[in-house]
Amino acid sequence: MTVVRTRFAPSPTGYLHIGGARTALYSWLYARKMQGIFILRIEDTDLERSTPESVQAILDGMAWLNLDYDEGPFYQTKRMDRYREVLEKLLKEGKAYRCYCSKERLEQLRTEQTEKKLKPRYDGHCRDLTAPQSGSYVIRFRNPTEGVVEFDDLVRGKLSFANTELDDLILARSDGMPTYNFTVVVDDWDMKITHVIRGDDHINNTPRQINILRALGATPPQYAHLSMILGSDGKRLSKRHGAVGVMQYREEGYLPEALLNYLVRLGWSHGDQEIFSIEELKKLFDIHDINRSSAAFNPEKLLWVNHHYIKNSPPEHVAQELAWHMQQLGVDIHQGPTLIELIKAQAERCKTLREMAERSRYFYQDVDYDEQVKTHFNPELKPVLLDLCEQFKNLPEWTKENIHQVISATAEARGLKLGKLAQPLRVAMTGGTISPPIDITLQLLGQERVIQRLNAVINFKDKL
Repeated sequence: MTVVRTRFAPSPTGYLHIGGARTALYSWLYARKMQGIFILRIEDTDLERSTPESVQAILDGMAWLNLDYDEGPFYQTKRMDRYREVLEKLLKEGKAYRCYCSKERLEQLRTEQTEKKLKPRYDGHCRDLTAPQSGSYVIRFRNPTEGVVEFDDLVRGKLSFANTELDDLILARSDGMPTYNFTVVVDDWDMKITHVIRGDDHINNTPRQINILRALGATPPQYAHLSMILGSDGKRLSKRHGAVGVMQYREEGYLPEALLNYLVRLGWSHGDQEIFSIEELKKLFDIHDINRSSAAFNPEKLLWVNHHYIKNSPPEHVAQELAWHMQQLGVDIHQGPTLIELIKAQAERCKTLREMAERSRYFYQDVDYDEQVKTHFNPELKPVLLDLCEQFKNLPEWTKENIHQVISATAEARGLKLGKLAQPLRVAMTGGTISPPIDITLQLLGQERVIQRLNAVINFKDKL
């Protein structure tokens, strides 16, 4: 039985974007479902645009999404000797040839064809040269001139291309650098790729690649071409729709599994189910169930999915990611409650981990009092706060139940509604008006810090 081998092959000319991440996810899932091999290949032959920073962005994005690869990363720039070897083989067997046509001739040819409303293509001028020529040259593939290239696309069904529509594409440029369509073919052949899952912008490349593979005596892989992800306006997804690099979603406070859950549904479904664990996806994902129509990216839906994961994932797991956000804000998480306690208190209120981190600073850092104190405090509250402070000092156990009892009894004794006391107390503890329930907030802050902040508000000059 043939082992399934899939690959994700990004070009390092920018960050790992949403479309690329979905392609990687589908390729990874199919390999995992079929107990196959998933390969990462970096297609870095575009020397002008490829950068080490982009390579690192891809590796970081894959690591954060937990899309582990079994082989690689392989770099095309380290395989030049292999490409030259295959080029020589094709030249020797007459399946490729040297083309000496100048740029001027090709531009003139293109102009004439355009004027005649013909599809611009190479006319085979150097295809059958017998005498050696001088000057620079490119190497072209000798594409068949008859017949059709047919393949069963796993998403789109049977596709057919007449060889008369495919010209003799360039395999290597005049500087010897191999082209994309050629390096991909050699890599897929050498790496024994059985399934190529990629965007539908590659559909026109596929018949050309199949012809080269057949010329090499190789069996082409099966292809699955994914429809583009669109923005809400029906146009191709871009930055203006909020589409950013994968690692920016981390910075904005999304959990990796929430992003994966959202991405898998942009083109694939299993009934009406919205939420999938990674283990469920490995079992349920089927390449044949990918929808051929385009999906629209919806940031609000992604936010909903993320909030679901924050609320329903084990707090121990969420804490690992939240710790990173706290570090980004310069918050020392050892100076307050555990992150697990914090997550249990804040999960319902925060849709992203960045929001949670920003809204939880007061548990770990000193509070600055401002106009909030003027709004929520008056001189009559001073003795109430002093009373609270004294009772909190004498609490034998710092539990939310005991804290709630003290606040309720004090409000009742002073003839205050609970909210009339709880909100000023919240401002005293957090510097703002939003927090978890006041008893939980005080419990998490700890007895010493609560008393310290009550004293700070009581002594706040000219505000009471």
